[in-house]
Amino acid sequence: MSESFNGTVFEERRWSEAERWLLVAVLGLEMVMGVVGNCFVLLVKVMCRGQFSSRYWLPFINLTLSDLGCSFLIISSSLLAILTSGQRSPWCEVVSLLKFAFIASSIGSKAILCVQRLIGMASTESAYFVVIVTACLASWVTGTVFGSIPVVYAWIRYDPAEMLCAVFWESSYSDMLVYILCAVSICFFLPFLLIFVCSLLSATGCRSQGNSDDVADLSAVTPLLVASLMLCYTPFALSELILLGRMDLSPAPDWLRTLSSVMSYLDCGLNPLIYCCHQDFREAGLALLWTNRKPQSEPVLTSITKHDV
Repeated sequence: MSESFNGTVFEERRWSEAERWLLVAVLGLEMVMGVVGNCFVLLVKVMCRGQFSSRYWLPFINLTLSDLGCSFLIISSSLLAILTSGQRSPWCEVVSLLKFAFIASSIGSKAILCVQRLIGMASTESAYFVVIVTACLASWVTGTVFGSIPVVYAWIRYDPAEMLCAVFWESSYSDMLVYILCAVSICFFLPFLLIFVCSLLSATGCRSQGNSDDVADLSAVTPLLVASLMLCYTPFALSELILLGRMDLSPAPDWLRTLSSVMSYLDCGLNPLIYCCHQDFREAGLALLWTNRKPQSEPVLTSITKHDV
């Protein structure tokens, strides 16, 4: 199948049957990991919150909700699109918008977590609670705004390589350049810059005195969360850079666009596994599972009363 971009024809590659079912298996595994893992994390955070320390719980909750939404709605939509060979309007546009919002919220949550951990600003402190809530909401709002612009201007169509509806440019390089630079700068570059600066300052010991007990806090897994983010979103960054460098508006290679989708989905399933690397959180989760599986307790002899006959 061929597609035309700005007068130039490009061949669109079709998946073979073996590649198609391999992608179905991979996406199915990622969806199960994301949905089950993040639901389990929410249960542990709500029902066992007194069994482990989590000073920066608000960005953790925001991150878990965005990962759960992406796993349940976006990955399942990609899986269905492969099985049915496409997506139809208006669900096509809705999924594209939600994907941008979930990704922006996930990256924003990790940036907020890095900032909180650097300055020791706990989510329970009333003086900072409103600031943290506003920052979390801002990540959702910016993602929704930039996700809705391609929908409004009808830049969305189904991309078999991304296994989802995505933005395609067919008219103006300047429009594409302005949109990508604004969206990437606000939703991606700024959070990544905060993550990099805060991680660098934390590594060099430039941290607040109030967070000396972070080793026992759930935020101790923050470096692993950052490493997972960098690994999973590298293919996406490369595909966007390739698009910016092509004046004919042709997208990145099919294999790279597929890899960027698969890896970004993987981040949603890896985060719950990273939480379980924290000993107190892991023990709280195991205790929750064990308690739910325990049978009804048998009667226990507590006292003996002697009666005269």
